[in-house]
Amino acid sequence: MAPASSGSLSVAPATPGDWALVCSWAAEEGWNPGLSDVPAFFAQDPNGFFLGRVDGEPVSAISVVNYSDAYAFLGFYLVRPGLRGLGHGLATWRAALAHAGDRSVGLDGVPAQQDNYRRSGFSTAYRTARFVGEVPAPDRPVAGVVPAEQVDPAALAAYDSACHHADRPRFLSTWLTTPGHRALVRVVDGRPVGYGVVRPARDEARVGPLFADTPADAAALLDALAAQARDFGSARIAVDMPESNPAAARLALERGLEPTFETARMYTGPVRPVARERVFGVTTLELG
Repeated sequence: MAPASSGSLSVAPATPGDWALVCSWAAEEGWNPGLSDVPAFFAQDPNGFFLGRVDGEPVSAISVVNYSDAYAFLGFYLVRPGLRGLGHGLATWRAALAHAGDRSVGLDGVPAQQDNYRRSGFSTAYRTARFVGEVPAPDRPVAGVVPAEQVDPAALAAYDSACHHADRPRFLSTWLTTPGHRALVRVVDGRPVGYGVVRPARDEARVGPLFADTPADAAALLDALAAQARDFGSARIAVDMPESNPAAARLALERGLEPTFETARMYTGPVRPVARERVFGVTTLELG
């Protein structure tokens, strides 16, 4: 993509090295990014990350990751404090959004930006709340929960596809195997009935996704994932739960988690339906 400019701002594709800086900006905003997210993000669409610079200095960022010919997801929309209100964010947005072409685009928007997103053609589908806290440690291994490497990858990919608006094999294979990520699957009668991933982050360990057939399957996975988080030194976890599945919030409250901030899932157009009753926790607010 050729660089775009607005005054002295230039916008061009970013590298994984650039994105380490952007993740530090996200941490300063309280987003609590995972410590090892970047490889999986770039595995899905290495051309979907953009950085705005003024006189060579990074000032703005955005990702527009293409998942399929029909669906893309926008995230990491950031402008450095002290440089906001100068048009850098909008110029970066316009330059990067062209990468999506005519795809429907999704995003998770914080309340302060939702009116701006509506003016850009996004409509709210549902809200998501981040639940944070310490899940009591199980006193024994959780029955029926096994490491993801013990499960047929094709079966797990098919399960994931039922819970996401597009197939995402490149992302998924990296997300499940990134060092530090712990991926667990709930298996009943030889087939997956849910899976989840926990990973170390700047603050609380992040759980995502948390997909399961039933609340009981989700509870078993959440307990097991919380135990895994303790293995890398985090007693507290954070999971982003959509209000489109009311059982998710009930599970969080039963496990002693508390809601913190809220976002809205928004789309520019139609998206492939998902099994909403299985989505107890979204994968990430950054990539959907």
